[in-house]
Amino acid sequence: MSTAAITTAKEVFDLLRDDLVAIEQEFERLSLSDVDSITEIAGYLREGGGKRIRPALLLLAAKALGYAGSSSVRLGAVVEIIHTATLVHDDIIDVADIRRGRPSANIQWGNSKCVLAGDWLYMQAFRVALDERNFRILDLLISLTQQMVEGELLQMERMGTALTEHEYYELIYRKTACLFRVSMQLGCVLGGASQQMEDVLGDYGRSLGLAFQIVDDVLDLTASEEVLGKPTASDLREGKATLAVVHALHHGTPEERADIMAVIEDHNFERVGHHRILSILKRNGSLDYAMRAAYAHAESARKNLEVLPESEFKRALLWVPDFVVARDK
Repeated sequence: MSTAAITTAKEVFDLLRDDLVAIEQEFERLSLSDVDSITEIAGYLREGGGKRIRPALLLLAAKALGYAGSSSVRLGAVVEIIHTATLVHDDIIDVADIRRGRPSANIQWGNSKCVLAGDWLYMQAFRVALDERNFRILDLLISLTQQMVEGELLQMERMGTALTEHEYYELIYRKTACLFRVSMQLGCVLGGASQQMEDVLGDYGRSLGLAFQIVDDVLDLTASEEVLGKPTASDLREGKATLAVVHALHHGTPEERADIMAVIEDHNFERVGHHRILSILKRNGSLDYAMRAAYAHAESARKNLEVLPESEFKRALLWVPDFVVARDK
């Protein structure tokens, strides 16, 4: 049993409760605009909830390094605002109807308003970060935003095609794991960490983010719509090949490969049904393969924490990978 197993979600939440409440309040305050539609869209997105795992990572990294100031709350809100901006843009690009069990913002307000609201959120995040007067913080956030945009463009270019594992990992790093990495790095900057410490804890974030996205992709294929809060197999319907699918494409029979490619190219299950795809993935051990990869990245994340001194915050960081791979939505 890992050291993380002694920690529970409630213990971690209690450890960060006051700061997470403050981040939520800061997020709400920073979402206000003189333009009503921006306030309404930002409020709708914020009220949609979420795990708030990224700001939690920033808080834990900073506290594990002895930081006790208020900038962690402001930057925690910045991280969540950036994440929210990416979600509203993703829903527009993916033509999504549902997000977390509710109509997506673009369905409620239309694409044009939501694109601009997402842009406003990005700029608001940078405005708040600028108040820190720290070039390293701005450098991290600018690089992050560029990588996330590049990831979205790369995904659009590869939509409807088979990916290699290397291409898949490149995509999910840019779209997901880089934000986990930067959340840890921002905590390190606040904690006055050396560049070496920042790199190591950044690698924790990277590995954790990879595990998080792999599990997300498996759940997209296997969980129910009620649990996910959105239609199942959305990725395949959008022409996206995730890790289990990539594995099956490289290990399945020619007929199985043809069936998978039919769904990816058609962006629907009209020629080949969802159950058929699931049976192919199970027969080739592809879902298990993806989950083994997620567990491996989670364990890799934990190993990066050896550089930290013992503390309740380190124990919480040791627990987070278990939470990421064991979740059901």
